[in-house]
Amino acid sequence: MEPNKENSKKISRKKFLHVCGSVIAGGSILGVSGVLIKNRSGRAVNSSSGKKGLTGSAQQLSNEALASPYKLVSSFSVPDKIDSFEICEDKLVVAASNTIYIYDKSGSLLNNFAVGSDVRDVAVANNQIYLLYPTRIETYDLDGEWIREWEACSSESDYCQLAVTPDFVFVTDAANKNICKYTTEGNFVRFIQSPNGFIIPSYSFGIAYQDGVIYCSNSGRHQIESYTPEGEYIAAFGQAGGASGLFCGCCNPVHLSFTSTGEIITSEKGNPRISCYGQDGQFRSVLLDSKALGGGNMAYDVKVEKDRIFIAGKNLVSTFQYDRVLAAATSCSGCAVDCPLREGILI
Repeated sequence: MEPNKENSKKISRKKFLHVCGSVIAGGSILGVSGVLIKNRSGRAVNSSSGKKGLTGSAQQLSNEALASPYKLVSSFSVPDKIDSFEICEDKLVVAASNTIYIYDKSGSLLNNFAVGSDVRDVAVANNQIYLLYPTRIETYDLDGEWIREWEACSSESDYCQLAVTPDFVFVTDAANKNICKYTTEGNFVRFIQSPNGFIIPSYSFGIAYQDGVIYCSNSGRHQIESYTPEGEYIAAFGQAGGASGLFCGCCNPVHLSFTSTGEIITSEKGNPRISCYGQDGQFRSVLLDSKALGGGNMAYDVKVEKDRIFIAGKNLVSTFQYDRVLAAATSCSGCAVDCPLREGILI
């Protein structure tokens, strides 16, 4: 059954793929790629050569207990299982069941409003809340008033995640294995195809925007690809494996985020973990491992703001900060990057 069938089957397939993909991700590693970074000219670079981040920490076994340099400082629960969340200035916008909840960052509920079921992703930009469904997009103002909606440009679409720039909306499509570009008013602009070919075995097709660049996960290839907003391919990095600095299982990473200085933050399923990479694809460190996150095999949604990491999983939103004592036992403590996440807790 393909993900482009009728809605009831589509939901069933989503649940099936989330479970199966996570189980496989926790097991054997298949199809290890030898190419870690490819630039826009198509020249492949083996990043395991001469990059200490991949030749050191990446050699740890996936089942080793990893110390996390970040400390849980707060958490709050949401009435239903969280589908997605986003940061909006001093607020958190959370999609759960058929409701949008708006909280302050301490977890106090400020507002909520009803929306359709099966929200796949939420983004906040241009003073609007964008909701992604399998075959359509809706927008609301920050008070919850409906603004507009538009249908997917293909009747066979099965949307996964979205990223919003000042002028455009980019959506990943698991069924058609491409990225759809719209204006913020909902006018279709173009399809973006990967020169490597998108392989999407499950609903692991993350996308995010940072500093004029679109990043997406080509999860079946265990890579992250980057594009200009015009759709021009820039580069790719990543390699399959269970060790730190590699992407495990059938299809990872699932979610992408960024620090304010441009480091790429990834979230994986199977063996859930949050990791940090440089803009050049060089592995920095595992920031949060499965134990710190709360276990399970599903990927945790991740967002970063200044010196804090926000994690959503199950029905909890949690906040983590760098802890100097905890970090002393990890490679994160020796990182030379001027990363805002390393401000953290003063001990």
